[in-house]
Amino acid sequence: MIQIKSIEEIELMRESALIVSKTLGEIAKAIKPGISTLELDKIAEEFIRDHGAIPGFLGLYDFPNTLCMSPNEQVVHGIPNSDPLQEGDIISVDCGALKNGFYGDHAYTFAVGEIEKETKKLLDITKESLYVGIREFRTGKRVGDVGFAIQQFTESHGYGVVRELVGHGLGREMHEDPEMPNYGRRGKGKKFVEGMVVAIEPMINLGTHRIKQFSDGWTIKTADNKPSAHFEHDVAIVNGKPELLSTFKYINEALGIETNEEDEFRAN
Repeated sequence: MIQIKSIEEIELMRESALIVSKTLGEIAKAIKPGISTLELDKIAEEFIRDHGAIPGFLGLYDFPNTLCMSPNEQVVHGIPNSDPLQEGDIISVDCGALKNGFYGDHAYTFAVGEIEKETKKLLDITKESLYVGIREFRTGKRVGDVGFAIQQFTESHGYGVVRELVGHGLGREMHEDPEMPNYGRRGKGKKFVEGMVVAIEPMINLGTHRIKQFSDGWTIKTADNKPSAHFEHDVAIVNGKPELLSTFKYINEALGIETNEEDEFRAN
C-alpha cells in the first residue's frame, strides 16, 4: 500500500535526505587512491551520528555496515572492506539515514582518480538517466513511464538495465510501495499522486544487464565483469511535479563540479 505524505512529513524527509546528501559530500572529499571502503564507512557513520541521525543501512536486514560500497563490476550492496581503492576504479556509494522517524536514501558513483573514457561515459549517461526518469514522476503518470524513460535512454547507448533490483517508495520504512523498476512500458503500473515519495535509482551496466550474487549474500556484480554505475535521488510529488529532497550539491562542491542539472526539480 502506498503511503502518502503530508507537506510536514515531506519536510521531515527532506531533512533526512539532506543528511545523506551531506554525508556523501564528506565521502567525496575523502575518496582517493589508497583509501579503503572501510575507512570511508567509518567517516560516514560518524558524520551521520554527529548530525543527530542513525545510519539507515546498519543492521537493516542484518546488513553489517553504514554504506553499501560497490566498486567497478559490483552493482550494489557491496560490503566495505580493508582493500585500498586503486587509481582508475569507480565506486558506487549508497547511503541511508534515519531521523525524526523518516528515512533518506541516495547514491552516487564516484571516479577514483582518472578513469577510462568508456567508463566515464557510463557514469555520465547513468546520472543523466536519473533525471530523465525523475521528469516522468508527476501526477497522472505511472510507474512504467519512469522505467520506460530510463530504459529507452540508457539502452540507446548500448547499456544493460538491471532487472532484478529496483527503486522504491520511501518514508517511515526504507522500502515502501511502489517498486520503481528502471525498465517498463508507458502507461503501465501504479498511478502517481500528490504526496508520493520515492527513491529513483538507475543501476546501469556497461555490458549485459545480467547479474550474479556473491556468496556473502549481499554483493551483486555484473555477469560479464564489466563496470556498473548507480545513481539515486529521493523525490516527492509536490504541486503535481517532482521535487528533489536529496541533492548532489555537496558532492559537486567537493569535486569542483559546476552544474544546474537539479534546478528544474527544486521548489520555487
